[in-house]
Amino acid sequence: SIPLYSEISLIRVGNYKRAVKRFDDGHRLCNDLMGCLQERAKIEKAYGDQLTAWSKRWRQLIEKGPQYGSVERAWLAVMTEAEKVSELHQDVKNNLLNEDVEKVKNWQKEAYHKQMIGGFKEAKEAEEGFKKAQKPWAKKLKEMETAKKAYHMACKEEKLAATREANGKTEASVTADQQKKLHEKVDKCKQDVQKAKEKYEKSLEELNKCTQPYMESMELVFDQCQQHEVKRLTFLKEALLDIKRHLNLTENQSYATIYRELERTILAANTQEDLKWFSNNHGPGMHMNWPAFEEYNPDQAAAPPKKKKPDGAPPTPSTDHVAPPGDRSSVSSYDKNQAYSTEWSDDEQPAAYSGNENGGNGNSFEDDSSTGRGLRVRALYDYEGQEQDELTFKAGDELTKTEDEDEQGWCRGRLDNGREGLYPANYVEPI
Repeated sequence: SIPLYSEISLIRVGNYKRAVKRFDDGHRLCNDLMGCLQERAKIEKAYGDQLTAWSKRWRQLIEKGPQYGSVERAWLAVMTEAEKVSELHQDVKNNLLNEDVEKVKNWQKEAYHKQMIGGFKEAKEAEEGFKKAQKPWAKKLKEMETAKKAYHMACKEEKLAATREANGKTEASVTADQQKKLHEKVDKCKQDVQKAKEKYEKSLEELNKCTQPYMESMELVFDQCQQHEVKRLTFLKEALLDIKRHLNLTENQSYATIYRELERTILAANTQEDLKWFSNNHGPGMHMNWPAFEEYNPDQAAAPPKKKKPDGAPPTPSTDHVAPPGDRSSVSSYDKNQAYSTEWSDDEQPAAYSGNENGGNGNSFEDDSSTGRGLRVRALYDYEGQEQDELTFKAGDELTKTEDEDEQGWCRGRLDNGREGLYPANYVEPI
């Protein structure tokens, strides 16, 4: 059987507008997806930048700190991991913006064609198709509605006339001539009802005959809309899979390599080797410069004393304490000038670490030269700094030694004016 128009939502007059609106919604959803990806790209960039800043700060703190050897290298490997992961997140940002957003933008441009008068060509074509398919049926529908209304009005008039005739028979004031007219009115209303009914039934029959072709025409236009929507949904699914591939770093071989290298570096940490290195450089295993008898040399009064260096080292401090930029081939503490005595002794009393130092904030590895601790010394000779990080002083000047002599014969100190820098250890004596 052919369903009546009231039972089918799509074929109701004007009910196709939601299907037409889907074109506008599809275009807007493309914009929403691009906006979504652009926000995610900003998050990826911010996270990558934060990782880089964090890694740079802590790398400097670790390199300046007291940790040494293979464990230091393992710790620094965590900073390397952050730098490499930061690069991957920057790649994610670039892929989202340069590939995914551009892909959506290009598809949107190809799928939706804007009109000069506003709206989209696809939506206009769909709306015109629905109107064209609906126009003949809508005309028949209007005729049927008019016939139905006329039939219902005729029924109402017939009922009213029958009621008047029945009342006239019970009232003595109604004459026979009046009763005859009332009866004739009832007969006429019955005739009108029959005619209106026949016209109503005929218009409904004609409407039903048009319903099937109408439904087929409407469904044809609707299927065209569905085909466009199939393309949009299929594209959206493919685009989301590409987005997932860009976001899922676990599928990136470089990501897995980063953590394999990190694990390898951590597992390579060797406790015994680190202890042996420390003993050889700051413990009983280090080379000792034992005091030896020295004859009086009158030339020593006219020139700065030449501190004896082990194994034939030059008697004057080396100027190699300033490394060329970028010349640091290793981040190990083996290469840096430690703020420890070059001679091992039981008299050393390292400052105790407090967990509450700096209020629990900051890093205990920061340079502590500003704390005021140090040994007061007096210059025996004039010294003119040769580099920017060296001090200049006159014989008799007093200063504060903040770090003991390193292996190359240099100490770090602070003048009374607050300037800090390096100076030859054999140019001063304790006060």
